[in-house]
Amino acid sequence: MSTPNQPQAAPINFMQKERLRAEAAIEPTPVHTGEPTKETQIIAIYGKGGIGKSFTLANLSYMMAQQGKKVLLIGCDPKSDTTSLLFGGKACPTIIETSSKKKLAGEPVAIGDVCFKRDGVYAMELGGPEVGRGCGGRGIIHGFELLEKLGFHEWGFDYVLLDFLGDVVCGGFGLPIARDMCQKVIVVGSNDLQSLYVANNVCSAVEYFRKLGGNVGVAGMVINKDDGTGEAQAFAKHAGIPVLSAIPANEDIRRKSASYEIIGRPESQWGELFATLAQNVADAPPVRPKPMSQDALLGLFSADTVGRDVVLEPATITDMMGKAEVTKHTLEVVYDEV
Repeated sequence: MSTPNQPQAAPINFMQKERLRAEAAIEPTPVHTGEPTKETQIIAIYGKGGIGKSFTLANLSYMMAQQGKKVLLIGCDPKSDTTSLLFGGKACPTIIETSSKKKLAGEPVAIGDVCFKRDGVYAMELGGPEVGRGCGGRGIIHGFELLEKLGFHEWGFDYVLLDFLGDVVCGGFGLPIARDMCQKVIVVGSNDLQSLYVANNVCSAVEYFRKLGGNVGVAGMVINKDDGTGEAQAFAKHAGIPVLSAIPANEDIRRKSASYEIIGRPESQWGELFATLAQNVADAPPVRPKPMSQDALLGLFSADTVGRDVVLEPATITDMMGKAEVTKHTLEVVYDEV
C-alpha cells in the first residue's frame, strides 16, 4: 500500500503496450557460425597456475613483435605476473589498482597509466584484489569494463593475447569463452595429471558454450617442460586439438626464465621454436574440442601413477562416532487423520 507522499507509477497506455509487444516479437540476431571476420585475433590462453603461461606468452608476444606484428598482451591473473618477464622483473601498475587511485583523486584513467611497451610489445595487467578482500573473478570483469571504456574494441592490434588462470572456474575467468570475447583458446599444459585436468576443464567449458550458441573454439595446446613421456601429446590427440609447440624441459630455458631473460628472439638458440609457435598460433583455426571423462583422463597415466586400483569403501556411522551405533527414535510428530 502506498503512502500519500509516495509517487504513483504512471499507467502504461495502449500505444506503449503495442510498442512493447512489437519489440518482444523481434527475433534475436542469429549467432554467427562462420569464420572469424575481425582483423584482430583475440586469443585467450589458459593453463594451470605455475605451468608456464606467462613464460610462454612473454616470449611468444616478443617473437610476434619481432616478426612485425602489433601485439597487446593482457595479464588476467590476480597475481599480476604475466608481464614480469617481459619487463625484466619490474612490476606493472595494474588496471584495478590504478583505477581505484584515480577514482579517489577524481581523475580519469588514461592509456599511459595502465599500458606500457617494450620492443614493439604492448602490455598491461588487469590485477585483482588482495587476498581475502574481494573476488578475483569480479576484478577481471571490472577490468574489462574499464578496457571497454578506454576503447578496447577500436584498438588496432594484429593480436591480443589474454593470459587467464585455468584453475579457477568462476564467471570472471570464463569471460572470453562465455561472451565470445575471443575467437580462439589455447591451453598450456605439461605431462602431469593436474595441468591436463585443467586443460580438459577448459575444453569442457568451450564445448559447453558452443552448445549454447557460442563461437569460441580451441586452437591447440602448447606443451611446456616437455620431458618426452607423451601424456600431453596423448591428451591433445584424444581431445581433437593440435599441439602447437613442445617446449623442452631444459636447464638453459629454466635459468634464463628465472633471471627474466627473453629467449623468444630471432637470434636466440630458441628463436626458431618460438617463430614456429607464433606461426602456428596465427594459423590454427578454432575447433570444437572433445573433452575427456575423468576415467579416460586417468587412463593416460599408468595405474601406479594415479592409483586406479584403489577401491572406494563406504564409511559407517560407527566409524564417524568412534563407538557403537546408537539407534535414536524419530522426533517426527505424526498426526492422526481427521
